[in-house]
Amino acid sequence: MTSSAPFRILTVCTGNICRSPMAERLLQAGFDALAPGEFEVASAGTGALVGSAIEPHVAGFINVFGGSSADFVSRQLTPEILQGQDLVLALTREHRSKIVEMSPGLLRRTFTVRELARLLPEVDADPDAPAAERWKDALSRALRLRSVHPGGPGEDDVVDPFRRSDEVYQQMVQELSPALKSILAWEYQYR
Repeated sequence: MTSSAPFRILTVCTGNICRSPMAERLLQAGFDALAPGEFEVASAGTGALVGSAIEPHVAGFINVFGGSSADFVSRQLTPEILQGQDLVLALTREHRSKIVEMSPGLLRRTFTVRELARLLPEVDADPDAPAAERWKDALSRALRLRSVHPGGPGEDDVVDPFRRSDEVYQQMVQELSPALKSILAWEYQYR
């Protein structure tokens, strides 16, 4: 465990039972494997099904991909939850807008998951910097790239599978999983 505070990441979707918990649990598992104690990942929903567990299909995906779906309780996004976050990862552009409306100070630290995954590979960082410093610097560089490489809903959004067909759950995994792997791979190169 490092002596400095962990780099805090919040993932945000609508109900906080499908997409954001999957992003939370898989990012946390990946970061823990790379750098135990250096990252703290949590999630919330803009219209949360407060107190719910992870949706069973998604819990299965999380477990298959090496995360843990245990002991999860969904919660509503609030300004208090947003305080102190170093990075907020929205699952759609609409979620990103709601986050920034709720906490305008997070504008420079809020991306969609797929957007950040698209921009990070173009960002170089100091390999000797502590993780939190490296990520804060990377976010400011990624923000500058956002205008050069704007994405649309098809590139930035992860489909909401809740109460939809198995095909839509598969689509969610196909949109989200590579983005999470890309974010983790960016950190991995500095280890």
